[in-house]
Amino acid sequence: MPYALPGDRFAHMTKHSSHPEIIKRLKRAEGHLRGIVEMIEGERSCLDIAQQLHAVESAVRAAKKTLIHDHLDHCLDHAMGEPGQDGKAAAREFKEITKYL
Repeated sequence: MPYALPGDRFAHMTKHSSHPEIIKRLKRAEGHLRGIVEMIEGERSCLDIAQQLHAVESAVRAAKKTLIHDHLDHCLDHAMGEPGQDGKAAAREFKEITKYL
């Protein structure tokens, strides 16, 4: 279940069409990461482990980028286009989320 971080103004998240793909990518990365732990426990070479960690980082980075771009495409467009919405609040949120790109 999603949870809000302390001070999170945007605690409610709307499900978008990209979310199932993001979940699939993250679950795959989760399994990959468990495999890396086993590699470390099995005393595999540091080069092999580093390569696999890089692959997991790339997968998580791609999921994050997709999530953020989806948010920008849907949530902020919606906030900017609705009558009575504060464009400044949407701009602040845009600045806040882009620091994670």
